[in-house]
Amino acid sequence: MSVARVSIQTNDFDLSQELAALRAGDKRVGAVCSFIGTVRDRNDGSTVASMELEHYPGMTEKAIEAMIDEAHKRFDILGARVIHRVGLLQPLDQIMMVAVISAHRGQSFEACEFLMDYLKTQAPFWKKEQTPEGARWVDARVSDDAALARWGISAPNA
Repeated sequence: MSVARVSIQTNDFDLSQELAALRAGDKRVGAVCSFIGTVRDRNDGSTVASMELEHYPGMTEKAIEAMIDEAHKRFDILGARVIHRVGLLQPLDQIMMVAVISAHRGQSFEACEFLMDYLKTQAPFWKKEQTPEGARWVDARVSDDAALARWGISAPNA
């Protein structure tokens, strides 16, 4: 049974279950690298009460699939999985997961970091934070664009 490479969902996820499914008895796997993003209670100097994430169904999954295809071209990896939650989230909630498997750790680390840098600026998600000052939309930072540029990709935010 193969695991979907991309899931956009409202419900939470279990990292250990996701990694077990991604590895699924593949004896070539010598390295597993994962990243979990969580909702912070502060951003840009303001308290964050909640965050709401929206996406364009179909388009978002297609964009992330293309990112994973690019990671496979650049790195010697055996597989990757991206989960991104949408809907209303609270501080401490998991927002997203990137997991990569490979024969050796270096390729897993690099591919995981590449996918994170790519997702942060190019994935079509819209984030709105609720703060004491009111609701505000959140965009990628200049530092996020710089992180993507180090991979030789110069693209405006999605």
